[in-house]
Amino acid sequence: MAQQPVVDEAKLRYLDFLSREDRVRHHRYVEEMKQFDLMKAGDLAAIGESARMWSSGLTGHVSDDPLRNAQYLFVASVTMATRFAIEGGMDEEDAYNASDLYIQSVDRCTSVDEVRRLNTDMMTFFTWAMADMQKTEVHSKAVVECMDYIHYHLHERITVPILAGHVHLNPTYLSELFARETGTTISKYVTAQRMEAAENMLKYSEYPLGEIAQILAYRSQSHFTKVFREHSGMTPGEYRKRYAQTGLWPE
Repeated sequence: MAQQPVVDEAKLRYLDFLSREDRVRHHRYVEEMKQFDLMKAGDLAAIGESARMWSSGLTGHVSDDPLRNAQYLFVASVTMATRFAIEGGMDEEDAYNASDLYIQSVDRCTSVDEVRRLNTDMMTFFTWAMADMQKTEVHSKAVVECMDYIHYHLHERITVPILAGHVHLNPTYLSELFARETGTTISKYVTAQRMEAAENMLKYSEYPLGEIAQILAYRSQSHFTKVFREHSGMTPGEYRKRYAQTGLWPE
């Protein structure tokens, strides 16, 4: 007996009917591609956009088993991220190896929440990889090293002399070089990076405000609040109330 096709016109029309009846739909193509376009550009907004898409309730139904459904969706997501990263200039072998490692990891996940966290981790990896590539193309080695140092030491005190010692340059010369290549001062760049990290923690975690201030090396919660208000026009509490999407950020 001939095997029935997995997909045919009748099945597609029936699924479309069910979706309309239940008032549900898949993500639109443009909606789904936005996160990968941001990732390809090295824009950290890709991480939050991916988390938002994952929790929207508009992801596909590819298995009746919730865990397996999440795993299948993750494989589709990492496959897209890999292709976009390669198009953006990432070394093909590096991209494919990263994809393989993530797929191996999702196979070991035992809950939907683990898969969700892994998806955020994956998008973070590829986004930062693309951002680092673009920094390398635009800035000198010393400035790129300073940017990387700042990114990985936001939880510590960061000063021009500390950075100058890290890249073995005169502090005055480094300040001038950094400002010339980036269009901003080192102190303003550090603050901007801390504020971006703070916004992510306020939106995607449940860390208390005092703990966020401590994590980002502010001497007090009040100092953190003052800087955040100057940056965003609202207090951290107001920002969290407006934008919080708790449960989406990996702990």
